Amino acid sequence: MKPLPVLAALCALSSPALAQEDHSQMDHSQMDHGNMDHSEEKADGANHGDHSGHDMQSKPMSQSPQSQSGPPDAADAIWGAEAMQASRKALYNDHGNMKLFWFQGDRVEFRARQGADGYLWDVQGYYGGDYDKLWFKSEGEGSFGEEIEQAEVQALWSHAIGPFFDLQAGVRQDFHGPDRTHLVIGAQGVAPYFLEIDIATFLSSKGDLTARIEGEYDHRLSQKLIVQPRAEINLSAQDIPALEIGAGIDSIEAGLRLRYEITPEFGPYFGIEREWKLGGSRDFAIADGEDPSVTSYVVGLRFWF
Repeated sequence: MKPLPVLAALCALSSPALAQEDHSQMDHSQMDHGNMDHSEEKADGANHGDHSGHDMQSKPMSQSPQSQSGPPDAADAIWGAEAMQASRKALYNDHGNMKLFWFQGDRVEFRARQGADGYLWDVQGYYGGDYDKLWFKSEGEGSFGEEIEQAEVQALWSHAIGPFFDLQAGVRQDFHGPDRTHLVIGAQGVAPYFLEIDIATFLSSKGDLTARIEGEYDHRLSQKLIVQPRAEINLSAQDIPALEIGAGIDSIEAGLRLRYEITPEFGPYFGIEREWKLGGSRDFAIADGEDPSVTSYVVGLRFWF
């Protein structure tokens, strides 16, 4: 690869204004050189840097938006599009296509509630570049001294479909109750006003179709104190008696957590969450002698690295 096209690409990216500004368009007629007053200029050589005696009457030259930035392909006119395409590709591979690893414990918490106290984990992470990533997710909960109520792991391929959203597809494996493997397709990203959204549909190995919608928002009360409202809706296309899930809206969860970020990567929190089982799922819960609506007081930790 020729070094000069690479240098031209860097110059065009860093200083496009230099390539675009046309000095022949400057209007010098507005500068009144005759009104410059040189009579007050000091003779002392030590004061040559003092221009306070100059009475500049000229108007400042206006700059058009085009003089501040140029097209990204400005160097093509000099070096040719083919040469610059190779240079831009090298620049992207060296500086814009780095592989990153990220892991977050979004909710790792103790839950105090009526009956047996419980626990919950909700973690996720990825490895990949700007457009494609391998995404990992795991959720689960239970009560102390009892079997795990729900646990799952997801392995997903994630592809960017816009600046703020990824399309995700893969598999989910459940590790509680009847054995279930699911195909997963969904989307995850940041909606306007920094609302974090995670939407997924699941088709199980038994032919059951379910869906989940999650949303949360971080509202900063200060640099370190954050209040986070969160909601989750679970839906099912049919009754699933083996999992005690009814058709329609299975359950709704809504909560509020107050977090103190000791560092951006580490923040303990406390809060409250309410869960309602609806429709057929409510009937299943009542038949088992369970309360279809449960309030939990939570204390937990949010971290990432």
